[in-house]
Amino acid sequence: MTAKPSFALNALAAALLLPAAVLVAQPAPGAFTVVESGRSYASLQDAVDAVGNTRATIRIAPGEYRQCAVQEAGVIVYEAAQPGTVTLAGRACEGKASLVLRGTGAEIRGLTFSNINVADGNGAGIRLEAGALNVAYGRFQNSQQGILTAADPSINIYITRSTFTGLGTCENDAGCAHSLYIGDIGSLTVRESRFERGAGGHYLKARAARVVIEGNSFDDANGRGTNYMIDLPAGSVGRIADNWFVQGRDKENYSAFIALGAEDILHPSDGLKVENNEARFVPGLVRQSAFFADWTGSRIVMQGNRLAGGIKQYEQR
Repeated sequence: MTAKPSFALNALAAALLLPAAVLVAQPAPGAFTVVESGRSYASLQDAVDAVGNTRATIRIAPGEYRQCAVQEAGVIVYEAAQPGTVTLAGRACEGKASLVLRGTGAEIRGLTFSNINVADGNGAGIRLEAGALNVAYGRFQNSQQGILTAADPSINIYITRSTFTGLGTCENDAGCAHSLYIGDIGSLTVRESRFERGAGGHYLKARAARVVIEGNSFDDANGRGTNYMIDLPAGSVGRIADNWFVQGRDKENYSAFIALGAEDILHPSDGLKVENNEARFVPGLVRQSAFFADWTGSRIVMQGNRLAGGIKQYEQR
C-alpha cells in the first residue's frame, strides 16, 4: 500500500511552486538609514528623531522625496547614498524649509533641494536656526531661497562645491528672498560653488562678521530682476577672491557687483581683501557699473581684479 504524503510534505511541495520573491518577502527597508544603528525608516523625521541628542549619519537611498524634517538636537550628517541622486522636493516643515535645523550641528552631503515655496516668501532648502552647518555637493534649485539662517554669532557655516540656481524673489510684501541669505552670524565660508539664473534679490547676502568667498562663479546671464552678486550689508572682514562674475541684462539694480555696508553696519570692515576676481557683462551689453560699492569708508584691500570695460573697480557711496 502506498503511504499518503504527510501534511508537512504537502506544504513543502506547495512552497516549491511559489516564486522565490514570495518565499523571502519582507517589509521593504526604509529609505532613511541611521548608519550607526543600521535601522531604516520610511520617514526622514522618524530617522532624525531616532538620532536624538547624539551624533549620527542618516544615509538616504536614491529617489525624490516629498518629505521634510526638523532637527531639534544632536549632530546629524544627511548623506545621499549616491551624490546627486537624492532630492527633497516641494514640502516645507513649519512653513519654513525642507530641513529646519536647530540642533548642535548638521552636515549636508550630495542632496538636492527643489521647489520649496511658502506663503511668506521665505521657502528654503535649509533653514538654519542654531548650530554649525557644513554643506558639500548640495544643489538648491527653483525655490524662494536656497539657505536662510537666523542671527546668532555662535553660528559658523561652510559651503563647498554646491550649486544655487533659479532662486530668489521680490514678490512678497515682507521683502526680497535671496539665493543664499545669511544672518548676523560668526563666519561664512563659500568655496568652489556656483550661483546662476537668479529669480530676484541678491545671489549671496550675508551679515556674517567674517566671510571667505573664494573660487566661485556668479553667472547672472539668465537672471531675472536680480540685484547684487554679493551683498554684505552689515560690514564684514575676510576675503573675496578668485571668483568669476558675469552681470546679465535683466537687473533690478545693476549699479554694483559687490556691495558693502548698505544697511545697518554691525561689523568692522577694515582689511577686507577683494583680490584676483574677474568681472564682465554678458556679450554685447554696454553699461556702467561698480565692481565694489562701499558705504563704510573702510580700508579695503583691492588688488589683481580683472574687470571689463565699463566696470569701475571701487566706488564709495
